[in-house]
Amino acid sequence: MAEIKNYTLNFGPQHPAAHGVLRLVLELDGEVVQRADPHIGLLHRATEKLAETRTFLQNVPYMDRLDYVSMMSNEHAYVLAIEKLTGIEVPVRAQYIRVMFDEITRILNHLMWIGAHALDVGAMTVFLYAFREREDLMDCYEAVSGARMHAAYYRPGGVYRDLPDRMAQYAASKVRNEAGVRELNRDRQGSLLDFIQAFTERFPGYVDDYETLLTDNRIWKQRLVGIGVVSPERAKALGFTGPMLRGSGVEWDLRRKQPYEVYDRLDFDIPVGTNGDSYDRYLVRVEEMRQSNRIVRQCVDWLRANPGPVMIDDHKVAPPSRVDMKSNMEELIHHFKLFTEGMHVPQGEAYAAVEHPKGEFGIYLVSDGANKPYRLKIRAPGFVHLQALDEMARGHMIADVVTLIGSQDIVFGEIDR
Repeated sequence: MAEIKNYTLNFGPQHPAAHGVLRLVLELDGEVVQRADPHIGLLHRATEKLAETRTFLQNVPYMDRLDYVSMMSNEHAYVLAIEKLTGIEVPVRAQYIRVMFDEITRILNHLMWIGAHALDVGAMTVFLYAFREREDLMDCYEAVSGARMHAAYYRPGGVYRDLPDRMAQYAASKVRNEAGVRELNRDRQGSLLDFIQAFTERFPGYVDDYETLLTDNRIWKQRLVGIGVVSPERAKALGFTGPMLRGSGVEWDLRRKQPYEVYDRLDFDIPVGTNGDSYDRYLVRVEEMRQSNRIVRQCVDWLRANPGPVMIDDHKVAPPSRVDMKSNMEELIHHFKLFTEGMHVPQGEAYAAVEHPKGEFGIYLVSDGANKPYRLKIRAPGFVHLQALDEMARGHMIADVVTLIGSQDIVFGEIDR
């Protein structure tokens, strides 16, 4: 009689539901997972080591490429660490702009998550809806930085430039007639703030559409309810942060518990789950989109009423204006020195963390007084969540592993670094 034994299955590394270059070795008993062993390193780009050979300013674009769905949130932690070491006081308008774009980034991240998660589980329409909204928010990124994804917009001392007074508009072409273009340009007649405000007015209705399609959907609930249950105690022991921790019922959010920038001046709620399963984590993230929309609206109102500088006036850290640089020798020297040699950060070490869409994203920075980091360590939330996949998947079916990866909302750029 043949001996019955467990067999192993490779999930990935090029699996469409792996959300990155994840090789997951599953040990199976029939279709039931006995063990899940994540193999990482296939996307490793040595970001932390590269940072030691680049100036502090040159490292900003590397941050965008970590979690490439939450670009400006990554930059935020990095510039906060530099500002902590240098003792820089960032202008209040720049702080509001940063908070507004942090929350736009959170919505961008959660739109990608809900679309991809739904697609993994078998619902396609949500993916198309979510990308429709992402286009508008990508246009906001492009308006301030010139890039749709890798913005490099946050800089030590503030942000690259103030918000533009007008939005780019569509032009008529072979595929778009005049009437179609007029409709596309309806919210683009004013400034970026007008465009963002129009989006915040439309967005709650869009979230209602996603919930209509998913929240009470019988198949969606069958695939998520009771899958990957993590108790509050276990979630804390495993190092969960962000929606993964709040989904287990722990109300922990750095924006409230360790406020940075101007979060302590804003009104928003922290959603938490009760059962700690994949369905609760879904509900938490959906409500977070609504709360982020509230925060963005408050920032828009404040920024309209309060003009001011968006970068500190210290040319050892921030470049002079282009006009001054082209008309004044002193300013030209500052410009040249800053972009060739870079800024010098005082000797010491600092850790700065932000409430990233995926959890606590932290930068531990060590400076020896030079123009480059002596050491940079990235605390990636997805890395911590991935280590719990084995525990969460045991006893579930192969199909549930796909649900769990979607529920964790992992992106491999930050896990492999």
